[in-house]
Amino acid sequence: MSDTTAPNQRKGLLLAFLCFGVFMVYLDATIVNVALPDIQEDLSTDITQLQWIIDAYTLTFACLLLTAGTLGDILGRKKIFLAGLVGFTLTSVLCALSGSIGVLLVGRTLQGICGSVMIPVSLALVSAAYADPAARAKAIGVWAGVGGIALSTGPVLGGFLVDHYGWQSIFWVNAPVGVVATLVLARLLTENRSARGRRLDPLGQLLFITAIAALAYGLIEGNGEGWTSGVILGAFAASAVTLLLFVLWELRRPDPMLPMGFFRSPIVVVAGIVNFLSLFGLFAVIFLFTLYLQSVNGLSSVETGVRFLALTVPIMIASFAASVVAAKAGPRLPIFIGSLFSAGGLVGLTALEAGSGFGGYWWSLILLGVGVSFTGAPATVALLGSVPNEQAGTASGVSNTFRQVGTVFGVALAGALLLRHLRDGMPDALARTGLPAQAQAKAVELLGDGDLSRAAALPPDVRGTVLDAVGPVYVQGMDLAFQIAGAGALLGGLCALVFLKGTGPAAEPAAGPDSVPADTAGQRS
Repeated sequence: MSDTTAPNQRKGLLLAFLCFGVFMVYLDATIVNVALPDIQEDLSTDITQLQWIIDAYTLTFACLLLTAGTLGDILGRKKIFLAGLVGFTLTSVLCALSGSIGVLLVGRTLQGICGSVMIPVSLALVSAAYADPAARAKAIGVWAGVGGIALSTGPVLGGFLVDHYGWQSIFWVNAPVGVVATLVLARLLTENRSARGRRLDPLGQLLFITAIAALAYGLIEGNGEGWTSGVILGAFAASAVTLLLFVLWELRRPDPMLPMGFFRSPIVVVAGIVNFLSLFGLFAVIFLFTLYLQSVNGLSSVETGVRFLALTVPIMIASFAASVVAAKAGPRLPIFIGSLFSAGGLVGLTALEAGSGFGGYWWSLILLGVGVSFTGAPATVALLGSVPNEQAGTASGVSNTFRQVGTVFGVALAGALLLRHLRDGMPDALARTGLPAQAQAKAVELLGDGDLSRAAALPPDVRGTVLDAVGPVYVQGMDLAFQIAGAGALLGGLCALVFLKGTGPAAEPAAGPDSVPADTAGQRS
């Protein structure tokens, strides 16, 4: 428990600067997307490497969430949060200074590690600072609302920074915020730990990271290495084996990182599936649609960010409404209705063509944003209502781990499907242009990795013809990913409809809306 409760006059300042630190973590989950085309052009990367820019951050973030809260309980939350904040600031600078894709990926991985520490520990610090239950609930509501603000701000702020100061600026912006927040919080925070003894599970953590990372590697690198190559088949086999070992190990642990007993409850299983599939579809759209708007339609970063408000603002608003509706009406029907909205939005996006205007897709983005909110938040309400209060923190950590893993695989599978379709369909599309065989071969060589900016290396008299032919193929690959994501959304809704019978109104989760992709609320002690 808290050694010292923060003085009343300092609580507001403490909460504000904790939220500043957390805001950076949330922001970096979305702000990078609008910079991807510029990074692609500047660092000469392909779609596979762009996937890793997103997933290097999200994968480490997802895999370390369950351990991070325990680390703060054992070593002290002040120490751990400040270490994470300093580390996140420094690794943001590393990303900004990176002159190669390798250095950038190292920086993103380290950012994910530091971010995974900050989120659950910050929530525990907020909870410890506010002893009064009513004041604590309001403070946690503010903490949770930061995620929605960061989500809606990320694409627009990122677009402005990239257009005016280059892609490096999306990382530089973290530096002054991180330095000021560190200096202030070092004075304001008082050390506190959990009264309940907890132990780390390093072997379980290692097995979990290996299983998820190996599966992500296989999905992302499959096109480049060959789906039947020894490396890719070995990655999938390694993932399956380590996941089995992880389950067996956790079953033997007296204090497991991931309590397997949770999964005896169909509510926990369904909530996990719904959280996974909702984030899977959302981040498939965020990743691919950004590339479509800028690489195919030729929009600027700012123009892209503004159009994404049709997705992010509804998420920010509907996430609050979804928690209230689920608390009053139960989670079953809101999840099912939300899945229909999500599927409708994803299917609507498959009607796009190269050059489609905002009028052709704004409504699809709104449907998706509302749908994601009405699946994720009620699923968390159902999960938290199915476990004892003393296990609510662990259960919320489990829920958010499913969400973050869904993000990893949404980006991985969407990129793999797009790149596969592009490589298979581009030769035929170019053959129909009537261009000389040499020009077609050069176009395939330049654009086969999904970097359409390399068309600038083609002769001016063929460049437009090539892009006109390749653009529709690019869109068709994107459509395939959206169709699969839409089917997944429906599957999640049907699971809720069938297996959540009898789940009535439940208490609203204290940590507020759980529909923000970067939100990892809930690992309280």
